[in-house]
Amino acid sequence: MEYKIVMDSAGDIKTLDGIPFESVPLKILVGDREYVDDCNLDVAGMVNDLKDYHGKSGTACPGVGEYVEAFGDAENVFCVTITSALSGSYNAAKIAAATYEEEHPGRHVHVVDSLTAGPEMILLVWKLRELIKEGKLFSEIVERVESYKQKTHTLFTLESIHNLASNGRVSTVTAKIVGVLGIRMVGQGSAEGKLELLDKARGEKRALAGILKHMREKGYQGGKVLIDHADNLPAAQKLKEMICEAFAQAEVGIGTCGGLCSFYAEHGGLIIGFEG
Repeated sequence: MEYKIVMDSAGDIKTLDGIPFESVPLKILVGDREYVDDCNLDVAGMVNDLKDYHGKSGTACPGVGEYVEAFGDAENVFCVTITSALSGSYNAAKIAAATYEEEHPGRHVHVVDSLTAGPEMILLVWKLRELIKEGKLFSEIVERVESYKQKTHTLFTLESIHNLASNGRVSTVTAKIVGVLGIRMVGQGSAEGKLELLDKARGEKRALAGILKHMREKGYQGGKVLIDHADNLPAAQKLKEMICEAFAQAEVGIGTCGGLCSFYAEHGGLIIGFEG
């Protein structure tokens, strides 16, 4: 096998057409329960379980051995991970890459710290697939995908940030405000790969308008957009309509949040990855 793409499950796809691909699952830890973020996970059931849970919860990244196993027998591997600012997944993948290259001289692994989670990770994987299919050399693909990463962005709007607060990702004060009287959080993935609050919008309509405003500010002019939703297809469809109305040449897709992203986005959340 000449090329393979590996991604941890913070990227919300488990399969990829056209190129050998594997998703390595993160785990969601809720009390004494463990949810493995693979294709067998009942995401809706997990989210429903979390509604009535008020104790400690968290996540766990894949182990080094899981990554080495996922690399398989590929000569060239590209591995995309959730932001290193929020998880140890990137570090585990880097150690796995060094181990793999040492065990298999002449093979190569490049690990991409996506600095994000969700659909922007998928855009990076799609770019890798495109470059591989174009027959680019490994070194050129590394250079091109890292350059492309500088042009992609993540925005999100959430109805609840209870799980983010319980994991120390946002303040508990902010968490108490969001969800009260229809207040929604509009935020972004920062250049450092952290979560940043941009606006507090009252109602879904204003939240979606805020997303479109921030997309324009980040230089969006009609490229690829992927909207992942946590059981909120109507809002995703509405945002797609707004984007396509504003930018006739826009390429907008809609997907669903997997386990890890549903854990953080909670019910009703949207995560948007796009080209700036």
